[in-house]
Amino acid sequence: MHITELLPEERIRLRVPVRDRDAAIDLLTDLLAQTGGTKDRAALRAGILAREEQGSTAIGGGIAVPHVKSAAVDAPALAALTVPGGVGWGAPDGAPTDLIFLIAAPADGGETHLELLAQLMGMLLDPAFTQRLRDAERPAAFRSVIDGKEEDGRAAPAPGSGRSDGAPRIVAVTACPTGIAHTYLAAEALERAGQALSISVKVETQGSGGAKHVLTPEEIAGAEAVLIAADREVDLSRFRGKPLLRVPVGEGIRRPEDLLRQAPSAPVWQGGGPAAPPPDETAGRRFYQQLMNGVSHMLPFVIGGGILIALAFLLDDPALGYETFGTNRPIAAWCKAVGGTAFAFMLPVLAGYIALAIGDRPALMPGFVGGALAMSGATFAQPDGSGVSAGFLGALIAGFAAGWLVRLLQRLCGRLPKALEGIKPVLIYPVAGLLLTGLVLCAVDPVMGMLNDGLYAALSAMGRGSRILLGFTAAAMMAIDMGGPFNKAAYLFGTSTLAMADLSAGGSGVMAAVMAGGMVPPLAIALAVSLFPDRFSPAERRSGPVNYLMGLCFITEGAIPFAAADPLRTIPACAVGAGAAGALSMLFGCASPAPHGGIFVLPVMARRLAFFGAVAAGTAAGALLLALLKRSRPQTTHT
Repeated sequence: MHITELLPEERIRLRVPVRDRDAAIDLLTDLLAQTGGTKDRAALRAGILAREEQGSTAIGGGIAVPHVKSAAVDAPALAALTVPGGVGWGAPDGAPTDLIFLIAAPADGGETHLELLAQLMGMLLDPAFTQRLRDAERPAAFRSVIDGKEEDGRAAPAPGSGRSDGAPRIVAVTACPTGIAHTYLAAEALERAGQALSISVKVETQGSGGAKHVLTPEEIAGAEAVLIAADREVDLSRFRGKPLLRVPVGEGIRRPEDLLRQAPSAPVWQGGGPAAPPPDETAGRRFYQQLMNGVSHMLPFVIGGGILIALAFLLDDPALGYETFGTNRPIAAWCKAVGGTAFAFMLPVLAGYIALAIGDRPALMPGFVGGALAMSGATFAQPDGSGVSAGFLGALIAGFAAGWLVRLLQRLCGRLPKALEGIKPVLIYPVAGLLLTGLVLCAVDPVMGMLNDGLYAALSAMGRGSRILLGFTAAAMMAIDMGGPFNKAAYLFGTSTLAMADLSAGGSGVMAAVMAGGMVPPLAIALAVSLFPDRFSPAERRSGPVNYLMGLCFITEGAIPFAAADPLRTIPACAVGAGAAGALSMLFGCASPAPHGGIFVLPVMARRLAFFGAVAAGTAAGALLLALLKRSRPQTTHT
């Protein structure tokens, strides 16, 4: 397969004057839409512009490589444009951009095609090649230049393979979240610089197709230094004891020779947590990357477990027992058990991988256990032996606490004699890290317990007053911490009212309001992702529609990855939408005889159509508010 198979003549426009960057992107996305390269032009354009807002894709020398990974693309595709005089693109050298390649990649898959794109990235660093592209007068000639360069390069190693003879003096890793452009540009630039400086270099690329040209233990052991050019977390445990220089991936493209000269004099990395962050990386960006490391690993547990629990409701019959709905039939009980087991890992995984991003592997175990303690509340047992779950907010605290506590231990242990080096990872870090994390949860859980008791008492007192206010409050609490004291107090209060409710008349009005409040957060998020995809990252756009099913089944946990990634915007929007649904449910006189089940218990609810309308109204309100709050900061992965 050839690169030009991704770039037919119909997707090439030469010497076309455009007024600015956005106009160029509009033209390129039109070319893809008109030739079957995308099934949703608007979503593709929004993703490209969101990527540009995170940092210009211009690489200097008059070249820009706008790119996106999107569910609107079924297979990798290219479009190309040359612009006489160029346009402003925020290039690092300040030069106008006159040669533009648009890369559209699918959200998943396409590894073979991505290797071709990696090869194209390497070609763009050859000034003679790019000049021939600029000089082409027809699309056929443009493609012929690419074919000729590709044929000339077939005997040469691909970017990242290392071209110098002998063992590498410097080993490097390039990586970026999207992995379809800068990862390979940086690898090629470093290898070219190594040839110019007569330095043996081998580069491991961690792109969309996985790690390529992986560094062997022998190569690492024999290298003088390690260079990490990455905009995402990279496992550094194998580089202990080596001089290690870490920079943003863009620096690997812009000044590769300087980096290769600096790497041997970089500080020796002793495994005291991740290497020092790039100099221009803000604390907020590091916090977000650490948080998203936990969220991305948690997401499969939420989706897999949530869908199996939804199947349990689908396969069961509420008439066999309202209180045990979801486990009445053997097949339903099996689905719920398997799905529930996946859910049990959700918060430990979130906390564990946040801790890992901060304190490296020694922090993983304390983070996992901290997340489990936050979920169970085992550090603060109630008189009946049960604990008070701190919910996902408690798991966030546990993850960050474990990571930073282990990192502090690593710094303190750096002063110990070298003879004790071997006991650090097997004794000091796991024991002391777990002990300190447990102590943090001992301080968090009592607060959660008192908060839970206070909230339950407040709801009980409110039950004697306004029904509508009670419905709004109880439903909104379901959306605040999704498993923590607010959520638990509201749910327990709702289920306690079932004991006094007339089940033959439809059940408890409070229980219906609570169920409505628990259904709205995932539904509101799914609707917002569908209507306003430019407000969400590619990963969120892929997982968002699953929340329709979770919300309809009253599985509030589907909203947790979104709430964890952006709590200041997501939680208020979901709480307002949930509260509105609960208030309307009480106003309409809805009632439920079952404590769970979502739409699957609608047939046995009182005023079921009104309940459906209340949930729909709350969902719409929550989705619109979420889109409004996120308008100022679209989120996307970038290279």
